[in-house]
Amino acid sequence: MLKNFTQSLRIEVAPQALRLLRAPRWGKAAPALLAEQALAAAPDALAAALPGALDALLSGQQARGLAASFVLADELVRMWQVVPPLQAARLADLEAAAALRFHTLYGEAPAAWQMSADWNAAAPFMAAAVPRALQAAIESSAARHALAVIAVVPHFVAAWNRHARALKRDAWFGVAHGNVLALAACEGGQLRALRHIAIPHGADHYWLTQTAQREALLLGLQAPALIQLSGEVPPALAKPAGHDKHIATAALGAAA
Repeated sequence: MLKNFTQSLRIEVAPQALRLLRAPRWGKAAPALLAEQALAAAPDALAAALPGALDALLSGQQARGLAASFVLADELVRMWQVVPPLQAARLADLEAAAALRFHTLYGEAPAAWQMSADWNAAAPFMAAAVPRALQAAIESSAARHALAVIAVVPHFVAAWNRHARALKRDAWFGVAHGNVLALAACEGGQLRALRHIAIPHGADHYWLTQTAQREALLLGLQAPALIQLSGEVPPALAKPAGHDKHIATAALGAAA
């Protein structure tokens, strides 16, 4: 039984570390960092390392009985766009299309991955997949600590869910995490594509403008006039653009 309906835990999972945060279940307040646990594991070995690291992270935290969401670094998951087959009428048709696209992109058997998506038979949709071994490790470890798992999501998805209502209709959305920018190309208020791009040292509006214009050309979309940013935004990009030919940026506050 949940012992606190107003607060939940957010456990961020990356190959380098786990982070524990307290998050309000309602409202816009940013999560508060409670603890960190160093972790050195290759992505394919993370499932085995997670239980011990989570034990150490939760030690002394009085977390039993709390709701918890697990936010996975994007490098641990797969995210891709799926074009629904013509005349798709059943969920099974969409699932088959997502599995086929997954195999085409990554050359891996989808059976080892747990998929989820915003299933849509009328328009392209985004899908995500978590390794089943990692999903199982999360669920078993959470059960051992009496945590109620309310979500297991990629970092980008958590940020999108937090900020989607604040996005301007034709703006693009960027989530900076570590040295990587998850850049979401949007059109008409809809997510059209997602790219993960390394952030160079000294990244500024010129770099972001060139990057976005290149991605727009490759995708056949119009380059945005505005990119709304969340997360660990480089200092230069947190300031207004210094040139009228540069794409404007706007911060969306604390990371999701």
